[in-house]
Amino acid sequence: MIKLQTKIALQPEKHQIDYASKVLLLGSCFATNIGEKFDYFKFQHLVNPFGISFHPIAIETLVTRAINETYFTEDDIFYHNEQWCCFEAHSALSVIEKEVYLRILNERLIQLNEYIKSASHIIFTYGTSWVYRFIETDSIVANCYKVPQKKFLKELLSEEDISASIDNVIILIQSVNSEVNVITTVSPVRHIKDGLLENTRSKAQLITGLHKEVLSKNRIYYFPSYEIMMDELRDYRFYKEDLIHPNNTAISIIWEAFKEVWVSSSTHEIQKEISTIQRGLLHKPFNKESLEYQKFLKSIEHKIVSIQSKYPKINF
Repeated sequence: MIKLQTKIALQPEKHQIDYASKVLLLGSCFATNIGEKFDYFKFQHLVNPFGISFHPIAIETLVTRAINETYFTEDDIFYHNEQWCCFEAHSALSVIEKEVYLRILNERLIQLNEYIKSASHIIFTYGTSWVYRFIETDSIVANCYKVPQKKFLKELLSEEDISASIDNVIILIQSVNSEVNVITTVSPVRHIKDGLLENTRSKAQLITGLHKEVLSKNRIYYFPSYEIMMDELRDYRFYKEDLIHPNNTAISIIWEAFKEVWVSSSTHEIQKEISTIQRGLLHKPFNKESLEYQKFLKSIEHKIVSIQSKYPKINF
């Protein structure tokens, strides 16, 4: 038999995710992609409350601040391009009013703190080893906000830096949630704005530094998102038009692989039911007032009530 792919060997893990689980996803835009799957199938989850974070130091900074309950103050924000910004958060959170911005940041901090303490699973998706250090404060930032580049130093984190950062995060999390399962992965998105060779160096550092922690810690796991993309989906038909980001087909394939390893088979039937409801909710009728469509809505409503009677934490 001719093989057309090199398949990544996958085995189901213990402590799988079901509808009683709470999942926290932090990291790159691939965390958002997988988070959208959790949202579609109505698992309890929280994705990137401070927006996308590309590198380990950015994630460490937010987790440390959340666990230590170090609230944001005026010293942590700055005014740029007619809105308030914070080097620890994504620009999607930025607003014009200072008080509103601080309130948003601190509400997200409380939310992150609560989720870290109560999560059954935390998924970290690391995107790059390249970081920018703000010269004025000698601190590594999560987002540069198009502040002039001369104000930053560009650095490549060493595998020791990465390992130490991840170790700090895991120790902190386990100090407040000893039973949590930490799933790590490297984003399949290539950061080619740094250059193709530089992206390869970056991913290599991430994988090496990360595996030091996975091999040495209890309840710390690695899921091969990057390897599936590079080996099983080694074709540009699995990329968006930018030839950088995985397209919907690739994301769905990786999600199916993730389900095989991490999502309990006991959820498969309920996922099918939820998928039927979701397709129904997206249905665009020719006539919203027709009796047929009203009957259809009633059937959808009945299915939702039926599911929620069995799983009260599922919300549509």
